[in-house]
Amino acid sequence: MNNKPRYTIFKNSKYAIEGLIYAIKNETSFKIELAVAVIFFPIIYFLDYELIYKLVLIVTFVLILIVELINSSIENVVDLATQEIHPLAKSAKDIGATAVLFAILLHLSCWVIILSSL
Repeated sequence: MNNKPRYTIFKNSKYAIEGLIYAIKNETSFKIELAVAVIFFPIIYFLDYELIYKLVLIVTFVLILIVELINSSIENVVDLATQEIHPLAKSAKDIGATAVLFAILLHLSCWVIILSSL
């Protein structure tokens, strides 16, 4: 039996919006990162930098949000699969957290490189 729903652009968009609403309501790290984005995106926009530098900063920040959403998905699936403390469950969550850390370090590195080159 196939339990996959039929997809349309409208259903896909609805699912994406539902996922965003869930993340905003339930994922503390995502809420914090989204609040920082709301503060920093206007700052980036008004900085007196070339457009390419602004785009790099915005894209790398959006990457943080994307990776955080993927990490939250991994954590939810692991929690659904087991409530036990298991080494594989821990490593899955830790690896997801490492991906978020790398995205943050990439973004911060871009800030350092851009600020030091101007």
